[in-house]
Amino acid sequence: MEEGKRMRKQGFLLWWFGMTMQLCFFFLLLGGASSSETTSLSRRGIRGSKSLQAPPSSDFKVKLNDESQEQLVVDNGIVSLTLSIPEGYVLAISYNGIENVLEPQNEDQDRGYFDVVWNEPGKASSFQRIHGTNFSVITADENMVELSFLRAWTASMEGSSVPMNIDIRYILRRGDSGFYSYAVFDRPDDGFPAVEVDQIRFVYKLLKDRFTYMAVSDTRQRMMPTMRDRETGQILAYPEAVLLTKPTNPQFRGEVDDKYQYSCENSDNNVHGWISLQYDQPVGFWMITPSNEFRNGGPIKQDLTSHVGPFTLSMFVSTHYAGKEVTMSFQQGEAYKKVFGPVFIYLNSASTTPHDPLSLWSDAMNQLSKEVKAWPYNFTQSPDYFPPDQRGTVLGRLLVQDWCVKGGRLQYANNAYVGLALSGDAGSWQKESKGYQFWTLADPKGYFAIKNVVPGDYNLYAWVPGFIGDYRYNSTITITPGGVIKLDKLIYNPPRNGPTLWEIGIPDRRAAEFYVPDPYPTLMNRLYNEKHSDKFRQYGLWERYSDMYPNDDLVYTVGVNEYKKDWFYAHVTRNMGNKTYAATTWQIIFEHSNDIIEGNYTLQLALASAADAELQVRFNEPSVYPAHFGTGPIGGDNAIARHGIHGLHRLYSIDVPSHHFVKGNNIIYLRQSRAVNQFQGVMYDYIRLERPPNPTT
Repeated sequence: MEEGKRMRKQGFLLWWFGMTMQLCFFFLLLGGASSSETTSLSRRGIRGSKSLQAPPSSDFKVKLNDESQEQLVVDNGIVSLTLSIPEGYVLAISYNGIENVLEPQNEDQDRGYFDVVWNEPGKASSFQRIHGTNFSVITADENMVELSFLRAWTASMEGSSVPMNIDIRYILRRGDSGFYSYAVFDRPDDGFPAVEVDQIRFVYKLLKDRFTYMAVSDTRQRMMPTMRDRETGQILAYPEAVLLTKPTNPQFRGEVDDKYQYSCENSDNNVHGWISLQYDQPVGFWMITPSNEFRNGGPIKQDLTSHVGPFTLSMFVSTHYAGKEVTMSFQQGEAYKKVFGPVFIYLNSASTTPHDPLSLWSDAMNQLSKEVKAWPYNFTQSPDYFPPDQRGTVLGRLLVQDWCVKGGRLQYANNAYVGLALSGDAGSWQKESKGYQFWTLADPKGYFAIKNVVPGDYNLYAWVPGFIGDYRYNSTITITPGGVIKLDKLIYNPPRNGPTLWEIGIPDRRAAEFYVPDPYPTLMNRLYNEKHSDKFRQYGLWERYSDMYPNDDLVYTVGVNEYKKDWFYAHVTRNMGNKTYAATTWQIIFEHSNDIIEGNYTLQLALASAADAELQVRFNEPSVYPAHFGTGPIGGDNAIARHGIHGLHRLYSIDVPSHHFVKGNNIIYLRQSRAVNQFQGVMYDYIRLERPPNPTT
């Protein structure tokens, strides 16, 4: 304890002697401010940032030194990159006088690398770092170097290596404060065996004692604990979640660290990384992803970003927040080719006076804008990457017509998600992982433009916040190089069988509008305090259900209760103690004040998540068996445990014969029947009861 106090005192002395009053203020706020105050400071830093260190002159030519048979160095005067030959492991990244921003104590293959998680059908998954067996210089001149590290699969590797030819590329250009990386996957049609691929990513492991401040978004950034703090902490319900009991910095004591607390939707997962405050000039290391076209699962699939290590990831494919339903599954002899990336690894620094480390985040955001404008790149040398002049465009307008809303008049599909993905059923895009996906948001009047589309055959899909269901255009869309397709006015008719009697929630594929409880005071992440919009990312919220409902389950009365206050965000099991759990049954009570209408009522039941669950629905008969409706076993997205507020979306339109209801009070019973652990359950997106469309007297 005394040694820890001495270390903390020395740390403070270093800060005070090396920084101006502005950074002192910044540091004090980080130590004691609320997250809203820290956010406010962050935004001030973004608006007022003028202290970035100018990079060296772009007159410096790109140089390649491959004299060694085991490694090479490529240098542009701003950044130098050391890679192993022929493996392609990133051994060192030198920048701004720092010999290596990666952790040199790690083994060569554990600093910067590319990995895949895969399995043969029916067998357990394997983690594999991909290392090249054939190194080649694709291009090398004074303006750019592109390097290839190819791992070609052969039949002798069957069962021990993912059956895929993988070409890992690195690009360093003149004048760039960073480098590009991408990977080309290729399965020729010559008998490659069947395989399932669950994860594809780049990983960078930074200096563990230097990079201490992490940023994922404007409102999700903070000083972070260390890996050593995790190692001395207490593992909670799963290994990723650790209670920090003996951190080197006392301000972290009693907090929970979990990498899934920093996950992000694909559409927002475009820049994240770390800042080191330990040098004379603060240094930033950023992962910039200018396009989501090569990621799996569509725009709102969630995935990892950066986390304690300090680690920074570029996730191309994963089963996170979705489960095996989104795995890339290849049949025997199935041909395949796809380019993942490029992504840009960007480094920046702040000048000596004044210190303004938050300006590094602002600068990284500015660099993201530049990369987005430059996408698709015109300098990549792989023949499998499609440059701008070989891509196409789709233009159109989407309108919504719900005959029970606004008299059935056409409405603008404002902020609709509109995208192209491989052919499939409506909504299949969220489970699609093999092909490219191209998404955009419609403008307030429903107009959309999907640009820079790789040639091929697609379906056009859409979904509209505020309306249930998925739209799919009924014809295949074929993209040709340079082609522009102008679609006629598209009309989406969302699922609807009758007028609304009542509804719970907002149809937006998330459960964030429901009641999210306060976390346990002893299990908090202080970033996500009660004022933070991502309060749902706190650890252990699922256990609060048993605190709130120790004996009886949730009862919601339509017209009396409010879903923001009275509908728990997740329908989970009840903790009975001794590591046992019980199924839970929620009730929706509503009054049918008029006579029952003959025909079928419809319960529109939309789920935002399902984790090893089975939902049974009963109408006025709590014990009837079998249930009037059952989903069967569903879901593996694990969004409850991973603080995700949503996973894969599911919609059930349930016909309810009128004899199940009575005039007066009625009860709908929602039972989540699987109860082996605390993480089983569902999250609701939206529930609506519709009466029959044609009432009779």
